[in-house]
Amino acid sequence: MSTEVKVIALAGNPNTGKTSLFNCLTGAKQRVGNWPGVTVEKKEGVLLNNKQIKVVDLPGIYSLGAHTEDELVARNFILVEKPDLVINVVNATNLQHNLYLTLQLLEMGVPVVMALNMMDEAQKNKIKINIPQLSALLGIPIIPTIARTNKGIKELVKASLRQEMPVNNFAIDYGMIIETEIKNLEKALRSVGISEPSSPLRFIALKLLEGEQNILKTLNVCEVNSPGGEAVLAAGRQSIENLRKTFQENLTTILIEKKYEYIENILQQVSNAPDTSNLYTVSDKIDKIMLNKYMGLPLFFLTMLIVFKLTFAVSGPLEVCLEAFFAWLGNIAGTLITNKLLSSFLVEGLIGGLGAIIVFLPIILCLFLAISLLENSGYMARGAYLMDRFMRNLGLEGKAVIPLLVGFGCNVPAILSTRTLQNSRDKMITMLIIPLMSCGARLPVYALFVGAFFRQYQGLVLFSLYLLGIILAIIMAKIFRRYLFPGEASPLLLELPPYRLPSLKDTVIQMGEKSSSFFKKVGTIILCAVILAWALSNFPWGVEYAGPDSLMGKLGALIAPIFEPLGFGTREAASALLLGVVAKEVVVSTFGVLYGTGQEGLITVISQQWTALSAYSFMVMTLIYIPCAGVIGALKAETGSWKWTIFTILYTFALGWLMAFLVYQGGLMLGLGI
Repeated sequence: MSTEVKVIALAGNPNTGKTSLFNCLTGAKQRVGNWPGVTVEKKEGVLLNNKQIKVVDLPGIYSLGAHTEDELVARNFILVEKPDLVINVVNATNLQHNLYLTLQLLEMGVPVVMALNMMDEAQKNKIKINIPQLSALLGIPIIPTIARTNKGIKELVKASLRQEMPVNNFAIDYGMIIETEIKNLEKALRSVGISEPSSPLRFIALKLLEGEQNILKTLNVCEVNSPGGEAVLAAGRQSIENLRKTFQENLTTILIEKKYEYIENILQQVSNAPDTSNLYTVSDKIDKIMLNKYMGLPLFFLTMLIVFKLTFAVSGPLEVCLEAFFAWLGNIAGTLITNKLLSSFLVEGLIGGLGAIIVFLPIILCLFLAISLLENSGYMARGAYLMDRFMRNLGLEGKAVIPLLVGFGCNVPAILSTRTLQNSRDKMITMLIIPLMSCGARLPVYALFVGAFFRQYQGLVLFSLYLLGIILAIIMAKIFRRYLFPGEASPLLLELPPYRLPSLKDTVIQMGEKSSSFFKKVGTIILCAVILAWALSNFPWGVEYAGPDSLMGKLGALIAPIFEPLGFGTREAASALLLGVVAKEVVVSTFGVLYGTGQEGLITVISQQWTALSAYSFMVMTLIYIPCAGVIGALKAETGSWKWTIFTILYTFALGWLMAFLVYQGGLMLGLGI
């Protein structure tokens, strides 16, 4: 089959090294967004040394069913968009599970090249695979790769771009009875004008046997309500009924079992994988400690505490350099520009406000670097497993812990990732508690007050805030499950990858992806918010900057009494919290504008006008109260309802006020605020 490859799709199970392979093929220049119409993450890039070829990284999936949004996105892209080639990334140490997706891809009739990845781990585990024989049995090119070290990538690209691709005539023999019904459905499809190669008739027939009537609509092969569509669906229902009478069990289960029988037959011919039932690997030895019933959770929290401490230790010197740079830049701008309005706008608005955010970029980058290292090492999956014990007690779907962990980076993608949850009630509860996960955008606020009052205990204070968010999320999940969304939770299905040394390249790219949203906010939302804060502080023109007669002063004074019992009933604090709804990073920049100083001076002013108790109370409020505009938008999009969005706004504000009240008033009673 001669074809010119223009679009390559990567498909594979989670933990197969698919992301590493994508990075090898495309480099660091990637586009990350969402698939049209859904909120599943979409990654695209162009092939290195060939900018005409687009590479699309499909979500990590175990099958091409219709059980999750990820599976639907991957299947629909292959069926509807029709990529010129699918590179199936397979874990060489786990062929039995990975080949199930391979068989489904082949049944779709698409051109497939297999990247047999993690060959180094297969060799380490003494797993031998007869690759030429496996290639002959499946009828596709198979290239051994080690994506983490870039081995086999050139050969994979060469095999993927060759002009003559083998014709895919793959078919599993499901037995005479089932095969008869498959042929009957293929005949029914042809009778209404559906034909190959434009449509994979056998794949459609199999999906109809599995009860997926929407496959006709997905492929747009015929109108479901048309006479032809009704005839095909009727034939499908009749075939299901015929087979049900014959087998007396679930037909989908039978088809799955047939695939695994086929896989077992292949493995007996191509692999002499040793019996691993009694094999005690290095990962098993580590997990004996890290996943210990009594030590697992304390070690997980200790690991996160170390991460937070190292974040400050490494980012501190970089922050000092940026502080000096912005102080110098402000002095230069103030000296050169004589116009008072323009000088005020540049020095106090842009440089003072925006600069107060940018100096915290080292902290954010260091934290995301640490989290990326934990993810790539395999430990973050263990953290999800350990936290699942709590989730099960709350009646929350175990898999919900993944969006919650993502929430530590940013609440927006965390909410979007709840699409992978199968139970709608679990999805709603998870979305409602995600805003309690302390995202990276809150770090600048913590860093400001920690730098002013808690330098000797900065790691411990920061850890306490993250821990408070987790505890509150657990409590609220329990309340929501009992009173708003009663019902049983779904079990956690999570594959624990072996521990690995993280790839520096993959870690840096991953860190860049997670940090990119922050950079975008600096250039867009925060910039607008800073200009708004400056304008409110300077107008009506001629009033004292951010004084009581300014728009900002009047607005802050209006809402300040609400926060008086919390220890920060000033117009500056009230205004900062108000603008923090736009983006949490804006809280610090607003302080910079209102106090008329840069980062170094801001810490000095804060330390003079606040107390340690009121500072901690303010950080608690920042942690919990109204989520940012991006999260509010994501909630509206995912819930499809303003009711639940407004509910989240109201409950988080009330909870934040209550917790800050307890912290401040409790501290006063203990004599901590004196």
